[in-house]
Amino acid sequence: MTRYENTFTRLADSGEGAFVPFIMLSDPTPEDAVEIISTVIEAGADAVELGVPFSDPVADGPAIQGAHVRALDGGATVDQALEQISALRERYPEIPIGMLIYANVAYVRGVEQFYTAFSEAGADSILLPDVPVRESQPFTAAAEAAGIDPIYIAPAKASKETLEGVAANSRGYIYAISRDGVTGADKEATVDGLREVVDNVRAFGGAPVLLGFGISKPEHVRDAIAAGAAGAITGSAIANIVAKHVEHEHPNPGRVTDMEALKSELTAYVQAMKQATVKP
Repeated sequence: MTRYENTFTRLADSGEGAFVPFIMLSDPTPEDAVEIISTVIEAGADAVELGVPFSDPVADGPAIQGAHVRALDGGATVDQALEQISALRERYPEIPIGMLIYANVAYVRGVEQFYTAFSEAGADSILLPDVPVRESQPFTAAAEAAGIDPIYIAPAKASKETLEGVAANSRGYIYAISRDGVTGADKEATVDGLREVVDNVRAFGGAPVLLGFGISKPEHVRDAIAAGAAGAITGSAIANIVAKHVEHEHPNPGRVTDMEALKSELTAYVQAMKQATVKP
């Protein structure tokens, strides 16, 4: 069984959903990012989704765009990202590590070499948010050849053909978007809307459904689980916590002002979000 299969089976047996935080690698530095990601894992995250900094993150709202910019301002590279994944995999052998990476990164490295490098570093899955499932064939083939689960997005109001393609091509999990637009903690989805999204995706079978976009509070996680999702992904709210603890002005732009305070706030947040996955 894969790490995702083991995790979803364990959670189902204990009556829980998955809480999956999204965190930007190299934000604000590679060393800080490894400590931040380790903190959310220790606080109870069931899996993590990690971003690779990119200059034009079209699917992301202001909070995660800010994380991309902080990392790039610090000189972030793809090779640094691979080193951080390797360090985390060595530290946490069992946790599923998913990646969210824009397609230019794959093209520049060469698609086959790209998937192989991330597989060797210890990643379990890769989602390319700017590659629709209708364009997925070469990416799916390269991912599976390298032992990586390809993940595709199920948009909130997708056509039958799109949802069929997402179900057929996604491994590990399906990333279902709870509402239209870009990422952001300030745009909430309704419970009825979440159930409709999950039902639409699950009608075509496939991997477990994780809901993302607009999930920032424990009640959003509870609603996602109640709607039938296997779990929830939170990104912008965590990026906002990190941003609060990073120096933005001289003399030390890009430096965490108080790592212990940041870790304490992240721990409390992740614990509250994880607790909301426990089914009543």
